[in-house]
Amino acid sequence: MHMAIGAVVNAVWDLAAKREGKPLWQLLADADPQCLVSPVGIRYIGDALTLDEALDLLTKGKQGARERATDLLRRGYPAYTTSPGWLGHSDEKLTRLAREAVADGFTQIKLKVGADLQDDIRRCGTARAAIGPDIRMAIDANQCWDVAEVITWTNALAEYDPYWIEEPTSPNDIPGHAAVRRGVHPIKVVTGEHVQNRIVFKQLLQAGAIDVLQLDSDRVAGVNENLAILLLAAKFGIPVCPHAGGVGLCELVQHLSMFDYVALSGPTDDRVIEYVDHLHQHFLAPAVIDRGHYRAPGEPGFSATMRQSSLDTYRYPDGVFWAADLEASNPKARA
Repeated sequence: MHMAIGAVVNAVWDLAAKREGKPLWQLLADADPQCLVSPVGIRYIGDALTLDEALDLLTKGKQGARERATDLLRRGYPAYTTSPGWLGHSDEKLTRLAREAVADGFTQIKLKVGADLQDDIRRCGTARAAIGPDIRMAIDANQCWDVAEVITWTNALAEYDPYWIEEPTSPNDIPGHAAVRRGVHPIKVVTGEHVQNRIVFKQLLQAGAIDVLQLDSDRVAGVNENLAILLLAAKFGIPVCPHAGGVGLCELVQHLSMFDYVALSGPTDDRVIEYVDHLHQHFLAPAVIDRGHYRAPGEPGFSATMRQSSLDTYRYPDGVFWAADLEASNPKARA
């Protein structure tokens, strides 16, 4: 339900930004704080963030916003890449992609872990040897462990200096995340790509269960709820490093982080946006990476508009791709 609502809400913000002739990050950054508080709403999170606190955070965020916007346009927003670390890569491919990432200006890479401990030990060692001691290496378990297993497995990889462990267990387990955080310190604990609403984020923050909040542009109810989540993170002083491992997620989530930088939280210290280097060709305004940074979008809107050819091909069930697939699976049609 939240994702369906988010699709509609995000589309409305896309239209609003296009009407104003601004990219969404700029529309949000330029907005009067009182106007932004209204769509946020604090139902169910008022015990952690009041409307007055939200307004105060947005008002303070205006200080220096013009200078930060200029810096964003000049420098971009820091990114990290997941591409070297997919499970199934050979050690040779992992090494090559990790070195290429460093050469391209990325200061953080991410490896998937959790299938086999000895395999993960070897892969983390291989990646660390490829990138050296000064590049951050995050690890991502995609919720595959119980709490005790997280602590044992993550600590077994500690010698390779992982910067964070992402999605260590079910995101609904707030006490579990708090226990993991205590058990793997100083490795940071990150979750959020499958957290379905602001209320769960509120509880994770109140419980001191995460070091970094992993926002997603589409998992919750769109821009409105993500504004509430950004405000909660700012209130608790927790950095936001968004998830972007899916079709169009890089395009959308960059706007939220850029607004956060320009007009809410300020510095990008310890903040990066995930980048995955595929499927951008389906968008009219694809995300652009330059020297390990997202280049700030200049086109009006939410960078969400897909190419008509992609829509015609993949629209279900009558798109070219699905029609061909249906014909291939139908013996009578082939006859």
